[in-house]
Amino acid sequence: MKDNNLFSNYEKLASTWDEMYNDNAEFRSQYDGFIKYLENTSPEKLSKKEDLAKQLFMSQGVTFTVYNDNEGIEKIFPFDIVPRVITTAEWQKIEAGIKQRLKALNLFIKDIYNEQFIIKDGIIPGELIYSCPNFLREMKGVKVPYDVYVHISGVDLIRNNDGEFYVLEDNLRTPSGVSYMLENREISKRLFPGILPKNNVRSVSDYPNLLYKKLKELSNLSKPNIVLLTPGIYNSAYYEHTTLARLMGIELVEGSDLVVKNHFVYMKTTNGLKQVDIIYRRVDDDYLDPLEFNEKSVLGVAGIMAAYRKGNVNIVNAPGTGIADDKAIYIYVPDMIKYYLDEEPLLKNIETYQLGRPDELEYVTKNIKDMVIKKTDGSGGYGMLMGHEATDEEIKDYLNTVSKKPENFIAQPILRLSTAPCYIDGKLSPRCIDLRPFALSGRDGIDICPGGLTRVALKKGSLVVNSSQGGGSKDTWILE
Repeated sequence: MKDNNLFSNYEKLASTWDEMYNDNAEFRSQYDGFIKYLENTSPEKLSKKEDLAKQLFMSQGVTFTVYNDNEGIEKIFPFDIVPRVITTAEWQKIEAGIKQRLKALNLFIKDIYNEQFIIKDGIIPGELIYSCPNFLREMKGVKVPYDVYVHISGVDLIRNNDGEFYVLEDNLRTPSGVSYMLENREISKRLFPGILPKNNVRSVSDYPNLLYKKLKELSNLSKPNIVLLTPGIYNSAYYEHTTLARLMGIELVEGSDLVVKNHFVYMKTTNGLKQVDIIYRRVDDDYLDPLEFNEKSVLGVAGIMAAYRKGNVNIVNAPGTGIADDKAIYIYVPDMIKYYLDEEPLLKNIETYQLGRPDELEYVTKNIKDMVIKKTDGSGGYGMLMGHEATDEEIKDYLNTVSKKPENFIAQPILRLSTAPCYIDGKLSPRCIDLRPFALSGRDGIDICPGGLTRVALKKGSLVVNSSQGGGSKDTWILE
């Protein structure tokens, strides 16, 4: 083993949890199967597999979009060939924690748009809810089928240097990334035939069938007409929209393909109008219905909210779910779990400061070099300040912006994300990672796909895993 340069040159980062090596510089047992393969594989052969992976991604058009990149809007999704391996015991804890969290979040959304007991009982301040841009007054009192608001979710997890998984954020509006999880697995099967079954790696390929089943459950019809509503080809996740529609065997539509008549939604076809029963929408709330939200929107459908309120069409995820993944609300999720479920959280939050509170703003300002500051409605890693990387001038400018509306910002300590081995420039090198498992909720409960999207900060020393800012991904193996 020592003669293999792949391992001898591996420099484990100090004070971080390494997914492959333990603190005694020994391999963790879940990696045994893949390590045996690496020990018998030359760097030249691995480099050929890396090239093959790039060719496969290129030929299959696995892309994402960057709007401000001068090189063009389409980019191939970076993929690291070394899988991230998670044990059965670790996965069981993750699975139980996500199910608990989603149950509480769904109850919270139902409560907020109806009785609002959590405000009346003083658990969450009402002004925080009403000032949140993701709170839709148009959803007040709307009856949602089976009381399921969050049908599809992706919960971002990080492993800190204590080895525990923490929830970084909840993605409940229009979560993305599942197509990359599926594609990563298909690529792994091509690169390492035989290794996955030999290591008892759980399959993720049933996700599209499970998603279709959950969507179909929302209708009493035996063959409901289900469509996927996309903003169109310029959306950053358009590849995913086309992939999911194809794998589920449903129509991919844009707003211009739909029309509302007599409070029913119809799809335009060559044979005339066809009624739509369920819409899996990848269009944000603000653009969903120009009659009720952004009047300039051409991405949604005029009158769709009226049809939804009358129960003539089902929209997945329900409009207004964004209230539960706002970063200001995130702080209160452990309280929600205790309030609605009378349970202690199985997955912890990261310590979070609300900058609208003067004492917390003062503390964060004094310790700014150890903090990351985020907009409460931000996403994709944009609009953040990483204190340890920022110049004094950048910090001054950012805090000046914060001072105008401090309640729109939160801060968290800069954590040491766990690292996993990546094959970079012909050798193994540790890079920071997170994990986004995908959960599907329906009238029969919550199912979590046994895997998820492991995102990688491919730049050495970086903590930013977003693909639009230099990140990539790797396959996630959950062992039986």
